[in-house]
Formats: sequence, structure tokens, C-alpha cells
Amino acid sequence: MKGNQLLLPKHTGRPVRTHDETVITMTSNIRWCFNAFEIGCWKGERVRVAFSMDCHDREIISFIATTAGISGEMVRDLMAESIEARFGPVDRLPHRIEWLSDNGSAYTAHDTRSFALSMGLLPCTAPVQSPGSNGIAEGFVNTFKWDYVHIHRLENAEQVLEQLPKRFGDYNEVHPQQGLKMRSPREYRKSLTAASGCPV
Repeated sequence: MKGNQLLLPKHTGRPVRTHDETVITMTSNIRWCFNAFEIGCWKGERVRVAFSMDCHDREIISFIATTAGISGEMVRDLMAESIEARFGPVDRLPHRIEWLSDNGSAYTAHDTRSFALSMGLLPCTAPVQSPGSNGIAEGFVNTFKWDYVHIHRLENAEQVLEQLPKRFGDYNEVHPQQGLKMRSPREYRKSLTAASGCPV
């Protein structure tokens, strides 16, 4: 049976992966990717940052930062903030949006997946040990660390936490993207709005 590929897939206890490894989308609000990274402070403290990003326009929709670990509750808050940032205070998304993350317990927890589905998000996970499957988010982490983190003072966690909103804002408003024809995410979004003739 194995030779003829007639066996069922091995049960791992993990949710079935629905991500097909094509990350970039043709329009905004089709797939949002999620990732997290650490910033080491000079006094030994660690700041952990999690963010959501649109896979088309590359805008950082929302982020959270903490000196503790990233919990499932924080991930659910990030989901809610992302939805509100793009669609306002709604009870549910107007259409399904994929939520791409890695296989960390905070993202695959039952409560997190249930909340995502109730809001209209479709949780997708990247393959284990395959960071390229979430390449846009991984690329952003490298860019953010290189262009923003390592060139500023990192005395302590309080200083880093104070800097983050301005750094993310600068990335969204000013930082040119080759994939966006050398425009920043917000400039690109404005150009799409102008091209569509939408007054908003």
C-alpha cells in the first residue's frame, strides 16, 4: 500500500496546513502574514515584537511588543487590532482573509484558531523549518533590524519600547520597497486608491 501511495497521511495532532507556499497576493486584504522577532538590549533585556503585514502592499498593519513571551491572548489582540485598522470596528470581516504564521503554540492554540475563524480569518501555517514560506515577513524582520534596530540606541527595554511606534511608522510611510516600485507601503496604498477612483 505504501508503494502505491494508498496510506493516509500520518496524524501529527497539528492542524492541516492550507498554505500553498505562494505568499504574495495580487490585491490587498487577501492574505496577512504574521511573525515575531526579538531585540536584544545593551543591558541584557529582551523585547519581543509581533506584527501583522499585508502580503500585497507590505504595510505593517499592527504590532505588539513586550518584555515577556508572546502569548495566545496577545496574538488574538493583534488579530483584532489588525482587523480594526483595515476595516474599522466590525464584528466580522467582510470577506475571508488568510492569516499566515509559523507553527508556534501561540498561533496554533485552539482559542486563537477559534477566534480567528469567528472573525473571518483563515489560519494558515508555514511548513516546519521552511522560513521561506513566510518570506515577506522574514524579509521585513531582516530589513527592520538592519535599517532601524541596529542603528539606534538600545540601552534598555523601556527605550526600545518607546522607539518602536516611530520606527514602524517610518517604515510604513517612508521606506521604499523594490516590490512596490520604490514606494513606501502607504504611498503604494494611496496610489492604488487614486487609481481606483475611490474617494476614501
